[in-house]
Amino acid sequence: MSRARIAVIGGGIAGAASCIALAQCGVRPIWVAPAPTPDRDRIGETLSPAANTILANLGLAHLLTRPIHRAANTSFSAWGSDQLHERNAIVHLEGPGCVLDRAGFEHDLFSAALKCCATHIDSTVQRASLNGKNWDVTLTNGAKHSFRYAMDCTGRSSTLAITQGERHRADQLVAAHCFLNQTDTDIEPTPATLIETAKDGWWYAALLPGGRMVISYFSDPDLLPAGISRDFATWSAQVAKTRHIARWIDSAGFCLGDLPMLASAGTTWMTPVTGHNWVAVGDAAAAFDPLSSHGMTTALWMARQASHAICASQKGQTDALASYEAAVKKGVADFLVQRQKIYQQEKRFDGSVFWQRRQKNQI
Repeated sequence: MSRARIAVIGGGIAGAASCIALAQCGVRPIWVAPAPTPDRDRIGETLSPAANTILANLGLAHLLTRPIHRAANTSFSAWGSDQLHERNAIVHLEGPGCVLDRAGFEHDLFSAALKCCATHIDSTVQRASLNGKNWDVTLTNGAKHSFRYAMDCTGRSSTLAITQGERHRADQLVAAHCFLNQTDTDIEPTPATLIETAKDGWWYAALLPGGRMVISYFSDPDLLPAGISRDFATWSAQVAKTRHIARWIDSAGFCLGDLPMLASAGTTWMTPVTGHNWVAVGDAAAAFDPLSSHGMTTALWMARQASHAICASQKGQTDALASYEAAVKKGVADFLVQRQKIYQQEKRFDGSVFWQRRQKNQI
């Protein structure tokens, strides 16, 4: 049984950034998180321009200078129209966003965070409960620990926060996604991202820095074709229905190879996201529809703000956590309003259950 002043529970971007932000406050936390898996493919590679300032404040701006990443200069969308509309990064005052080598970015972030920790425990949480003033945590390796303060960075599972509050859900969005290899290497594909709507959802495609392409189809579980993640013919037929995605795949020399994987992509949030000795960060606090492209940026912002808040709370500034709670609550409310406005721009699919669900007020 060990005792620590602040523990960061969970890995990923939220956990690593929280460790770094705590170190900036003069705190070396205990970090309970598995090491990242180098060869594991993950969706979520677009870092919005707003992240540039946050990374600079965390002393991490240099991470984006590695050649494994590329600037997100160009994007195309067919949203509300059959025609593709181009948007250039020159419109962003913060500069361009970034299309990441996600595995490389998380590895670099993990390495930076390790230097900031008093101890790193390579495990995950099996069970957690608040016992008086302490968090009692049982890990999957069987070890038991007690922590005075905890930052919940456990992603959508919200392992600690769920024991203290309630999860709210705006939708059941899921992503069917896969990674494509280029078969015709004589073609130099356009480094861009592309979004296209469909009757029962919407599509996203992006050229990754390493030369592969990722495609994702976002819909609701009850609207996905039966067997889409098990039957290649079903998946390829769904891709073939697209106007622009299918054309880009073909013209850029790519081909479908693997079946898609399914992942939760819905908008969810916890209430509350703080207590007297805990705070939720990243997806553990709020996870947004990927249409926002702000998932990683939000995780970085939350990590910095929550770390400062819990350190201030330790020093007796009782309003610090309340201010963080209010900021997250406002962020969720603002996102839901903006989300509805964006979905309402697509008016071509009258009678579509998918679009009706998102075009009505769900706040």
